[in-house]
Amino acid sequence: MAEAATPDRTAEALRLPHGFRWGAATAAFQVEGSTREGGRGESIWDVFTRTPGLVIDGSNAEVAADSYRRYRDDVALLAGLGADDYRFSISWPRVQPGGTGPANEAGLAYYDRLVDELLAAGIAPVPTLYHWDLPQELEAAGGWLNRDTAYRLAEYAGLVVDRLGDRVARWITLNEPAMTTLQGYALGSQAPGHALMMGALSTAHHQLLAHGLAVAAIRSRGDAEVGITNNHTLMVPATDAAADRFAAGAFDLIYNRIFADPVLTGAYPDLSGFGLEAMPGLEDGDLELIGAPTDFYGINFYNPTRVAAASDGSEFAAAGLPFEPVEFDGVPTTGFDWPIMPETFTELLVSFARDYGDRLPPVVITENGASFPDEVVSEAAGAAAEAGGGAARAVHDERRIGYLDDHITAVRRAIDQGVDVQGYYLWSLLDNFEWAEGYTQRFGLVHVDFETGERTPKDSYAWYRDRIADSR
Repeated sequence: MAEAATPDRTAEALRLPHGFRWGAATAAFQVEGSTREGGRGESIWDVFTRTPGLVIDGSNAEVAADSYRRYRDDVALLAGLGADDYRFSISWPRVQPGGTGPANEAGLAYYDRLVDELLAAGIAPVPTLYHWDLPQELEAAGGWLNRDTAYRLAEYAGLVVDRLGDRVARWITLNEPAMTTLQGYALGSQAPGHALMMGALSTAHHQLLAHGLAVAAIRSRGDAEVGITNNHTLMVPATDAAADRFAAGAFDLIYNRIFADPVLTGAYPDLSGFGLEAMPGLEDGDLELIGAPTDFYGINFYNPTRVAAASDGSEFAAAGLPFEPVEFDGVPTTGFDWPIMPETFTELLVSFARDYGDRLPPVVITENGASFPDEVVSEAAGAAAEAGGGAARAVHDERRIGYLDDHITAVRRAIDQGVDVQGYYLWSLLDNFEWAEGYTQRFGLVHVDFETGERTPKDSYAWYRDRIADSR
């Protein structure tokens, strides 16, 4: 296994509260493969990947990291890290192929095996019930534009919890509803590929309603902990000009607050600035369900967003929106060209504690990580190579190690300022199918050869293993 390329780490960066939980995360569609096996139905992402021009490299997830077949290998990698938790997702079309009706036994049996393998390795399973793979039959009936989809997700949640709830102590209802709304329904850059702009807002409400209904379904079946995962970004005005500061506030409302406020306060923010008297799709009783207290709040963070007033001729201005994301100047970036500014992670976490106070439950960082153009190199494997034993495979990803070190330190600094952060799940355990980017972006601690399925732990794997050990 690779030696860690460890940057200087101070005692300050290592201190974390007793009981802090470490883990790694994946998502079913991105890693499982075997999309036609075990009675699995079709999802919106299967359809999206078959549409020419929508995935940058023309690839699909029919094999991906092949975790459906190689889950034991992946659990062994988690055990080698010393991970406390594994955040993975349940494939809705694998469990309920058309999104309605009885459960598919073969699908549930796969997750039975995965959960049992994790527990045998001393790792707690933390399943996400919905990580973007909506059954295509539900999309044909309107998808998240259709209120009924929320009730179908709650029904599916009940099927999963009935099967796995005796061994799973913590559940996540939905992953990043903001991205489904903004990328999937507003801009069309992700599945299902609709470009409705502000016409997509009802999908935000229907997803949050699904969260509330799923919380009720889980709690009716036992005393497991439950929460939601939202992707959040710190909005940074492009300049001190009033128009840019207003734009940043407006984008913060659409990107962050519409998804956090109802869960944490039981109310939507004021949408009158967008010409709306109420959230589209809202009905009596919905907010009581959505705002039911949760046991934790999952935050995914990758980067801040710089925001300017919408420029003339932009798609945002054409849609009547006052904001437009713009690039930062002179800031290092990841392989995705995302700005690397770890201090903004601390600022975001502190702002949540300040703005929501005692309504904010304990926070778990459910995703944080970075893609870089990693390369596998062959290196002499010590005495074995000298004796004719060949070379070892290695991936030297110092930039990822630096990103992770800085962002974990940012979490610690937020804790020092009073934010109750109780865990950190790195994205991702494995290189995977990166949605519309196909296989062009690698986030993993472990390199995956997508031709052979071979797994090669990167230097960051050894670094994270040591970081977990040092914190205990």
